[in-house]
Amino acid sequence: MTAPTTATDVNQPSLEHAPPTGRRMSWPVLLLVVAGALALVSIVRLVTGADGITNVSQMSTALQLAVPIGLAGLGGLWAERAGVVNIGLEGMLILGTWFGAWAGFQWGPWTGVLVGILGGALGGLLHAIVTVTFNVNHIVSGVAINILALGATRYLAPLAFEGHQGGSAKQSPAVESLGHFTVPGLSDALSDLNGKGWFFVSDVAGLLGGLVTNVSWLTLIAVALIPATWWILWRTAFGLRLRSCGENPIAAESLGVNVYKYKYLAVIISGGLAGLGGVFLSIVANPFYLEGQTSGRGYIGLAAMIFGNWMPGGLAIGAGLFGYTDSLNLRGGSANVHALLLLGALLLLIGAIWLAVRKKYVHAVITLVVGALVFAWYAGTNEVPNQVVSATPYVITLVVLALSAQRLRMPKADGMPYRKGQGK
Repeated sequence: MTAPTTATDVNQPSLEHAPPTGRRMSWPVLLLVVAGALALVSIVRLVTGADGITNVSQMSTALQLAVPIGLAGLGGLWAERAGVVNIGLEGMLILGTWFGAWAGFQWGPWTGVLVGILGGALGGLLHAIVTVTFNVNHIVSGVAINILALGATRYLAPLAFEGHQGGSAKQSPAVESLGHFTVPGLSDALSDLNGKGWFFVSDVAGLLGGLVTNVSWLTLIAVALIPATWWILWRTAFGLRLRSCGENPIAAESLGVNVYKYKYLAVIISGGLAGLGGVFLSIVANPFYLEGQTSGRGYIGLAAMIFGNWMPGGLAIGAGLFGYTDSLNLRGGSANVHALLLLGALLLLIGAIWLAVRKKYVHAVITLVVGALVFAWYAGTNEVPNQVVSATPYVITLVVLALSAQRLRMPKADGMPYRKGQGK
């Protein structure tokens, strides 16, 4: 980011209302893309008969699975916007699951939420001390936190949970529910409309029905954090200063910004958000802590953040995509994944046409060949192995990152070492 020329510039968020430079979709174009994607999914549903890919239950499950991924990604966004790479999101998720369940079964679920956030923030504080104060490599610190969190919770779980009803060395006692809500009338109407199987309309009804049926209050909070993050980071002086630390900390320091303070705040908030994602796993998704329940969601959250180009809106779309593919494991996985092979083939065909229009003929031919192979797989089988179903979220993660790599623009000073006064 080009350094502002006066100190007053840092105090005026209007100078940086726009996100980082680069081509962005306008809202009308984005809505058209989403509508086109839904229409394509609807065609696949009608051709394959896999009604489960867009029903209300599938979408509700996808939303539930997307929340911890989105919260982890949001935590990564806060840290990296301040210039600190946070590979330790998985460990902070683990700390959130353990602390949330530990406090939740003793003092109630909302206390568990607060303590889980503090547990994740503790991991963030440790990461900040190691990377910001002692200038240790960010990747090394993050990996160490993941290992430390896993080891610490394995040590603490038997001490805290054994001897309590339902508790063991690997599982906490049950935690009371935070409660769920369903929008009366609207939920039933959308479910009925979804059940009619109409082209496009029923698919939209299934998507919207999943957002208003059996939704946890913590889900509502998590969704609200997406626009809240955008407003804080792109519409306030605090956010401008924080982002300047991730773009050009030397220029920010020359204008009076306490770079260390903002980096510390960003990484602690990052850990707290990841901790909240862990709380969701151990109180909402499951009413107890269970060793290994994060299942790599911290890493997928990091992938969602990168897919979203370090922006909250793109991150939310990425988390939704990964949550949806993860939900295939729980509801009609084999049949739904088999139907998605046809969707993948159609998307690759569209991609090949687009590349040909842009005169990238070699890429277009390769894409077309891959699409033909995927279609042959779909046409030659009636189902896919369970191993493929289980691996789908991770495969989608790799494919999405590979396809989006050309348009990514990370903060310029992300992961770079910084020492106070180094610009003098």
